[in-house]
Amino acid sequence: MGTVAFVGAGAGAADLITLRGARLLAQADVVLADALTDPALRELAPQARWLDVGKRGFGRATAQDVIHALLLRHAARSRLVVRLKGGDPSVFGRLEEELAVVRTAGHATLVVPGVTAALAAAADAQRPLTRRGHGRSVALTTAMTREHELQAGCHADTEVFYMAGRQLPALARRLRAAGWPAATPVLVVSRAGWPDALHSQHTLATLAQASVWHGGRPTVVVVGAGAAEGTTTPSCTDQAAQTEAAPRSRARNSVLSTLP
Repeated sequence: MGTVAFVGAGAGAADLITLRGARLLAQADVVLADALTDPALRELAPQARWLDVGKRGFGRATAQDVIHALLLRHAARSRLVVRLKGGDPSVFGRLEEELAVVRTAGHATLVVPGVTAALAAAADAQRPLTRRGHGRSVALTTAMTREHELQAGCHADTEVFYMAGRQLPALARRLRAAGWPAATPVLVVSRAGWPDALHSQHTLATLAQASVWHGGRPTVVVVGAGAAEGTTTPSCTDQAAQTEAAPRSRARNSVLSTLP
């Protein structure tokens, strides 16, 4: 019975992979690779059989049940199978279901973390995702659900949206409806982690314009504290706190006005 290692390749260029991930690639018999992994990683595993099982939004994709079948087939015949995933396996990488399939069949498993796109995007733009005092929470969100429904809300001081490149105007509208101010800073990064990465600065009011810069490229959108160029920024969490505090303030004033 073979071992299946789920390895994060990092978001972008091959040199973002961890040393542990590179070591496992060098030992692999078979590599099942995602579409967004750097082809240069093949140099780390010239002995392995490489299979492309990638998924691309709105494009060609390998069915998930086919990926499951390939994992089981090669794990039964090989000593080590590497399931090479772009970014980090545990972030929008369908790790849970692939782990379950492999474990149910009795195979040993390993998970090796990788640099996820949110971190690569922050590094490319040299922006911290957290800020002391006013950027204490970060939410990672996929812009599209399984039903191809765009979702956006107010969950953290910094929100990072994956797979949002074709949805920028709609994403801006959803975020405004969720309570984010129009002046909220937004950072858009495409091809994060690659030498040709692009990043541009916007507000929610101008986010739709980013489509001109980043069209057709894998894109990450950072909203809120982690997107700010300065140290302070309006946020939906601040606005929600003010909205929640307003009734208490009115009630307190009402009580005071009735006192003799």
